[in-house]
This record gives sequence, C-alpha cells and structure tokens, in this order.
Amino acid sequence: MIKQSKEKQLEKLKQECTYFFDEVYKPNKKILVFGEGNPNAKLVLVGEAPGKQETIQRRPFVGQAGKNLDEFLQVVGLEREDLYITNVVKFRPSKVNEDTGRTSNRPPTLEEIELSRGWLYKEIGIIRPLVVVSLGNVALQALSNDRSKTIGQVHGTPINIEIGESGFTTILFPLYHPASVIYRKGLKDTYLKDLRALKEYLQGSLHR
Repeated sequence: MIKQSKEKQLEKLKQECTYFFDEVYKPNKKILVFGEGNPNAKLVLVGEAPGKQETIQRRPFVGQAGKNLDEFLQVVGLEREDLYITNVVKFRPSKVNEDTGRTSNRPPTLEEIELSRGWLYKEIGIIRPLVVVSLGNVALQALSNDRSKTIGQVHGTPINIEIGESGFTTILFPLYHPASVIYRKGLKDTYLKDLRALKEYLQGSLHR
C-alpha cells in the first residue's frame, strides 16, 4: 500500500473534520480555520482558537495574532515557512453583546475543546514534529492532556508528551499566550525570556 503524502493526509483530515463539525453544529455551521504551513515542519505552533480576522481570511495567525507571530519568529530566528501553525479549536468561539449586537471573542468552552482535541492530535500525528510550542493554558492543557497544568507553573520548560494514543512522543515547549502580555505588561519580560530559551533549545534539537 502506497503511503499518502503528508499534504494529502492533511487534506483528508480537513475534509473529515469539516464533515464532523458540520454534523455537530448544523444547521448553524461553523466557519473552520485549519492549520497551515510546512507539513514537514520540525516545529508546530499551537494557539487557542481563531479570532475575527482569522475567520474572515480562513487562515490562522493573521490580524493581531499575526503581529504576535511576527515577534515570535523574529526573536526565535525562524521564518513562517519553517513552521506549521494551528489552533486547538478550529472555529471562533464568540459571544454577542445583547446591548450593542457586537460579536466578540470568548474563551472556548470545555465541550468545544474536547470536541476539537482529537482532531489536533491527528493533525500533529501526521506532521510528527520534534517540538510543539503551545501558547497559553488552553493549548498547554489540551496537548499535555492535563487540565491541572497551568502556564504559570511550566512556561519555558520542555515537557515530554505523547500525542493522543498514537504512541508518537514529542517535546512540548509551553509559552504564555502573546495576547496575555497585552493585558499583563509585567509578563513581557518573562515572555521574551522564554522565547530566548526556546531559541536556544531549538538550536540544540533542530540541528542534530
């Protein structure tokens, strides 16, 4: 049997994921935003969920998240083409203000995370990176399969993880979510310190 390329495996996964969520959320189907990037990447970056601009453009890490990504890449010394970038939840968790009618982002619910987690595992299982970087608590807990872990405890520290029940093991490198730095200015120095630690770690692990 001829093994499908990673590109074809990811495309098939995208179709299966779309069908699954169309069934779960019909008739109000979600706009899904899938991962993108180098399917042979040694580094996968995992965020929480797409926001407004990601949903409009149907691409992860654009808009404000894209600016955060640019800083990440600059400090770590990588190009976007070097990475595969995705989110735990593939659709925008949102809420509507009853007074203004405006739609805004909200954290994903536990149900949304649980519905999405298996698809993330399959996605990473296809790419099989050497390192997975999580941004924030949602990605950390989903990837480590441990809801008791918090980013404050383990940020900047490499952790061995198994992706789902695939038997595939890799290194998880947890970082604060860049958006949290906007609201908590005191985290900026910690975030940059962790990025520099990640750069040093990658120089050792990606060039073996």
